[in-house]
Amino acid sequence: MAAAPSPSVPACGDLPAAVSAFADAFVDFAVSGIFFPTSSSSAAAAASAATSSPTPAPTTPTTFLPSPSRLVAIGDLHGDLPKSLSALRLAGLVPASSGPDPPSASTSWASTSWAAGPTLAVQLGDILDRGGDELRLLYLLRRLALSAEARGGALLPILGNHEVMNVSGDFRFATPQGLQEFSAWAGWYRAGLAIKRRCGEHLDPQPRNPFLGVPKSFPGVKPEFWDGMRSRLAALRPDGPIARRFLADLPTVLVVGDSVFVHGGLLEANVEYGLERINAEVSEWIRGEGGENARAPEYVRGRDAVVWLRRFSDGFDCDCQRLEGVLGMIPGAKRMVMGHTIQTVGINAVCGAQAVRVDVGLSKGCGNGLPEVLEINGGGSEVRVITTPPSEAWMYRKQEAEKAAAAVNEKRGEVKDGLALLVRESHGLKEVEAKA
Repeated sequence: MAAAPSPSVPACGDLPAAVSAFADAFVDFAVSGIFFPTSSSSAAAAASAATSSPTPAPTTPTTFLPSPSRLVAIGDLHGDLPKSLSALRLAGLVPASSGPDPPSASTSWASTSWAAGPTLAVQLGDILDRGGDELRLLYLLRRLALSAEARGGALLPILGNHEVMNVSGDFRFATPQGLQEFSAWAGWYRAGLAIKRRCGEHLDPQPRNPFLGVPKSFPGVKPEFWDGMRSRLAALRPDGPIARRFLADLPTVLVVGDSVFVHGGLLEANVEYGLERINAEVSEWIRGEGGENARAPEYVRGRDAVVWLRRFSDGFDCDCQRLEGVLGMIPGAKRMVMGHTIQTVGINAVCGAQAVRVDVGLSKGCGNGLPEVLEINGGGSEVRVITTPPSEAWMYRKQEAEKAAAAVNEKRGEVKDGLALLVRESHGLKEVEAKA
């Protein structure tokens, strides 16, 4: 007969929650160097910043928020951690860099905390693709969202077309470095699963293996990329661990006071369909409620989709009358703030400042532009651009102009490189404030 366990020695049945939490924290730290709580959502943080009162986590992403005391917008990041940190510093969201050295992604990035008090910051999507720091960026932005919530502020990314593409299994703009990052994540995630399974039947629910059913080979892709492709697909497909944790609670459209934030743009049909409905249905798709192989909703697919539209962001000859009509359908809306289309002249506005375009092609993999951020104060009455001061700008201009121009052409679909060789992609008013 087996001896009964000593009362002073806890049985595994008493520890499942602790074991599971330890495994999750272990994976987080191994992948990103970050420890953080997981009980709060980015959406709850945004609501807290706007109302200055605790708000329970919503079941669907936040769509409407009142104007905060300070509102900041940052464009596409595309897997470039050092340049993203530069933009966050420029906006005053994280502590300024000390010393004369160029901004870098040193080991201190993982301990970066929110430094902007009650500021509400919106990141316009396209965190993924074109760079090798995609997972680290997702972890950093979530850490900052939690840190902001604790300090009365909020950081809320929205979804871009590249998030939708990756959840759909479209990896044509992933880089070899990005695939390596996901391969490393997969190794640590499997280790975490092994830790959880030590408690066997005592875990409820049982840990799900996201790699089941994922192909091990990908015809048309070089074999050295297969593990990265498989890891990326497992992580980012609907209900994948990274998709569910970091993307499912992000809005596709966000209205803050009189500003409408959307990656590509909105048309009349989108507003008529319902902005809250769009956010809810995209969130449900990412959470896998339609199945792992469900297609993305139609309004986030195609040239005129809310994450793909360039009608109000490409060039200076926009359909201003139509934009005015769309904004008129959203009570109180005065401007549409968009990413998606690289603005080689920097952040700018057209149509009487009703169309504000903030994608400066920041990432080295997509333009290597100078960091700039948009700031809206006074409940929407004061709008300005904060741009990289001359004392730092020289550090970003060392790369050859030809390489930057080639990256811009690539994003427009004129040049393809790496995994993009497989498939082709679909395709003013400025007040400058230098901030040291």
